[in-house]
Formats: sequence, structure tokens, C-alpha cells
Amino acid sequence: MNTGVRITAFAAALAAAFGAAYGVGRGVGPVGEPERAERAGHAEATPREGAGHGGHEEAANAPAAGGLQVSEGGYTLALDPPTPARGTSTLKFSIRDATGRKVTAFSTEHGKELHFIVASRDLTVFRHLHPVKGADGTWSVAADLPAAGAYKAFADFKPAVKGARGVTLGADLSVPGAYAPRPMPPVTPTAEVDGYQVRLGGTLDPGRAGELRLTVTKAGKPVTDLQAYLGAYGHLVALRDGDLAYLHVHPNEGGPGPDVSFTATAPSAGTYRLFLDFQHEGKVRTAAFTVRAGAAGPGAGATAGGTGEAPHDAAGHAHG
Repeated sequence: MNTGVRITAFAAALAAAFGAAYGVGRGVGPVGEPERAERAGHAEATPREGAGHGGHEEAANAPAAGGLQVSEGGYTLALDPPTPARGTSTLKFSIRDATGRKVTAFSTEHGKELHFIVASRDLTVFRHLHPVKGADGTWSVAADLPAAGAYKAFADFKPAVKGARGVTLGADLSVPGAYAPRPMPPVTPTAEVDGYQVRLGGTLDPGRAGELRLTVTKAGKPVTDLQAYLGAYGHLVALRDGDLAYLHVHPNEGGPGPDVSFTATAPSAGTYRLFLDFQHEGKVRTAAFTVRAGAAGPGAGATAGGTGEAPHDAAGHAHG
């Protein structure tokens, strides 16, 4: 092989290596650029006029998906340890800056300095937790992890630094023991939790803002006195099946029920689990739904999608 050919081959191999590294770093799907949203994975979107239906326009309009990286923007989520015991145990973690020091100052958003969520990889267990921060920047919270297997923890926060943007980091947890993954719950129009029925309507579309409308009833009667939780009448988290990309949205303006409306944009086509936290009579409950975004035929969008959690999978809420 002559010198020119060898140089050309080396350049091609080098370009391929960089391309593969970029693909791994970006995660799965067209997740968009961080500057396209106020925070990665935390969007309070409004409908966009003329949002395109074509693949290129959908990818361009897609919000950034959060939680795909353990480190981002100079911050790292450090779990200590990342192998909690099965059942109820105390989780400890910290947010480290670029120098490795624990971050102690955070901005308060939606009533908390930091939102901490743990979900099983099969998306059948979901916990929205409220950890307590120690003086040295170590956070701790009790969590019920009912089964062995793989989980993922998400920290959603904004450092109290001038010009800082919100960050959502994700790190793996592993609960030792025999692991038997469960299938994704099916797509159905309603979820039931603690005697409440929640119906999901609207659409979740890739790259296009759409309305998700959740209607809460009890014993066939509309619940019109929902109580504010984290500064709103509902709190919605969406996780994408496969890589658990994280999308966090908040409700549109509205009253205390029975309808709670959200505007959301899926970062890509695929199957998602939606987890709605709502508060009534002093207790927070979670309704969970399975939704297919960007699918054709039965189960497409959110109009056909919802499923309740089994009793032992109800979301836990530990308040500090």
C-alpha cells in the first residue's frame, strides 16, 4: 500500500472512530441540542405554529432529552453506594462540580432544591422522592425498591450560580438478587390508583408539541378539589423505554380538577411511560400510563394509552 493510500485509510478510520464515540455520547434517538430547551429533559413547552410533520422538522423541534448522562455541564451525579439492598433502604448521593467538590447551593424550583426520581429499567417501579441535603452537600432519602434488578436514578436541579441552567443527570442503580424483568404494561385508556380513575387523552408526538389531558374521577364523580403539589395541580414525568430518556413537563393554566392539562413534546418516536403525581385529601398518588409516540395504528399517541400500577408498584413519596 503506497503512502497516499495509507494516509487516506487512516483518516477514514479516525473519522469513523470519532463518529462512533459521538453516537454513544449522544444516546439513542434524536434528542436535540441542550440550547434548544431551558433544561435537558425539563420542558414547559408551548405549541409551535407550523410544527412540521416531516422527519427533519420533527427532529429539529424535538426537546433535549435529559438523564442520559451521569455527567453534563461540569456536574456529576455520584451515588454512594450504587448498590442498595432490596426493600426499604437509605439512598445517599451528591452532585459534584468539575473539580470534584460537592455542590451545596441550589436554586429552588417547583418547591424543591432538587427533584430525585428512581425508576426500574423495566419501568414497572417509579419513585418520586424528596431527599434531605446535609451541610456537606450529601443528600439522603429512604426508598422502597421492591425487587432485585437494574434501576436508574435521576437528579433534576439548577445550581445557584449566576447564569446556570437546569440539569438532569442519570446514574445506574443495581439491587442485588435474582432478577426477573416484567413486561411493559399494556396500552389502555385509563389508570386506577387507590379508588381513583384517571383517563388520559390527547397526543404525545415526536418533535411536535401536543396536549396531554388527564381527567381524575372517584366513584364515577369528577374530582374538582385537587390540591397543589410542588406548586401545581399535577406533576408529570415521561421516561422513554430502552434508554430511559427523561422528559419532565408541568401543567398548563387551569383549575383544581378534574382535568389537568400538559403540553409536551416527545424527543423521538417510541414507547414511553407517563407518571402523573396528583394530590387529593392530603395524599399524593401516582397514575401510570404506557404511550406510543410516533406509531401508526392502534396505540398511536396518547389517546389510547394508559395503565395503572399494581399495588406494590405505587410510587413512593418520601418527604424531607
